Amino acid sequence: MTEQRMSMREALNLALDHALETDPRVFLLGEDIADPGATGPTAGLSTKYGHDRVLDTPISEAAIVGAAVGAAIEGMLPVAEIMIMDFIGIAADQLINNAAKLRFMTAGRTTAPLTIRTQVYGGLATGATHSQSLEAWFMHVPGLKVIVPSTPADGKGLLTSAIFDPDPCLFIETIRLQGVKGPVPDDPGFAIPLGTADIKRAGTDVSLIAYGRGVHDALAAADTLAAEHGVSAEVVDLRTLVPLDVDAIVESVGRTRRAVIAHHAVQFAGPGAEVAAILHAELFGRLEAPVERVRGSFVPTPAAAELEAAALPTPERIVAAALRTLRPAGAAAAAGALGLA
Repeated sequence: MTEQRMSMREALNLALDHALETDPRVFLLGEDIADPGATGPTAGLSTKYGHDRVLDTPISEAAIVGAAVGAAIEGMLPVAEIMIMDFIGIAADQLINNAAKLRFMTAGRTTAPLTIRTQVYGGLATGATHSQSLEAWFMHVPGLKVIVPSTPADGKGLLTSAIFDPDPCLFIETIRLQGVKGPVPDDPGFAIPLGTADIKRAGTDVSLIAYGRGVHDALAAADTLAAEHGVSAEVVDLRTLVPLDVDAIVESVGRTRRAVIAHHAVQFAGPGAEVAAILHAELFGRLEAPVERVRGSFVPTPAAAELEAAALPTPERIVAAALRTLRPAGAAAAAGALGLA
């Protein structure tokens, strides 16, 4: 399969373009998503498909998601955008008590096949009400799928799967990754099944488990671990938090016997807590060290860039956590070789 190099923004645009072209039930709605105001993944789509399929809406998250839920019930495939994830709480009732429960409350007779695209602005010093990674909120909701891509190829493949999934999907984008480039398959219908993790880098000594922007931190940490400490780190990209690929996580850590989980959501009751609990339950007695977590601090996101950086994960903190997992293994000679004695 041939590939093209493009940004995450361009890859998401291709996924939306293909969905609109393929199925007349697909339509987009949200704030400033139509031309000439559109500058993100929806740019050019209202010009190509018309404003009846790419709808600019008023500034009302509840109205956007409520309209999407109603349209999904009527057989449409809406893709709604909540521009900044912090504002998704305004529409949480629509997602939690309507969309996610519909299949269960109708004994499977009615579903809500909608996709909610939203963006995390963390890392841009935009303050406490514009920077939060709130994915853990929605991992607690049965019936709702939660997706966080880290690369352009994953963005295109996962968004395509989300749009045509029969259940509601929350598709979380990271603003700081929108310009990141990578290879994307030329196949217009390229899709990645939801619930499948991906090994972004193979390794033997420790598993670095992450998603979204955290994957890039983990890859940088793996480079440092190899170059400066002779440690072979495997990087596991979860890609979807619900459904979670438990088999892939357990398989990787079962081989390396050490794990570090990295995410930008806060640590307390965060996604890493669930992964750590699974690993300790499934691999108790085989782990060489307790599972480490590198995460956002349990504070409102600071507006000052220096303070925000101090509250978020970094490759250096992932390296330190990985080295801590290596301390119990081997004897003093091994620790000394790694500079840990």
